[in-house]
Amino acid sequence: MADEQEIMCKLENILEIRNKTVQMQKIKSRLKVEFEALESEEKHLKEYKQEMDLLLQEKMAHVEELRLIHADINVMESTIKQSENDLNKLLETTRRLHDDYFEKQKAEWQKEPHEPAIPESLAAAAAAAQQLQVSRKQDARQTATFRQQPPPMKACLSCHQQIHRNAPICPLCKAKSRSRNPKKPKRKPDE
Repeated sequence: MADEQEIMCKLENILEIRNKTVQMQKIKSRLKVEFEALESEEKHLKEYKQEMDLLLQEKMAHVEELRLIHADINVMESTIKQSENDLNKLLETTRRLHDDYFEKQKAEWQKEPHEPAIPESLAAAAAAAQQLQVSRKQDARQTATFRQQPPPMKACLSCHQQIHRNAPICPLCKAKSRSRNPKKPKRKPDE
């Protein structure tokens, strides 16, 4: 009887050990799954951080590119401003020289009315400069945007490129340009 109880007690102990071993195996399996998930998540996290670093580097490259573009814009704005100032100074100087020339020549014109005091090309250039300055002042006063019409053009007889209607020589091929309606020579009065 005592042997049977001892055997039963040992069987119960074995059964309890077996149950604990099964529980330990389950915990071990869960730990293995959790550990694998942990390793996988760590790997993903590392990849995410690397991607974030690449994105930040790309962002900084774009920021630097934008900074350089803004610097170029500032340089161009100051260059345009300087060029406009230079153009205005040149126009003013041209106008002043034109006015001074006429002031100095006024007396000679009155003495010799038959001979022109200045060549036609200089007079035309001075008048064009003065007209350009007047038109620039008018453009500055206008608030609405205004597009200038292109100058009248004609085709060069040699190279067939479009050139200004009044150009005496083609600026591209240097060929002389002939007018379709040449000026007729002035008749001298019969003596």
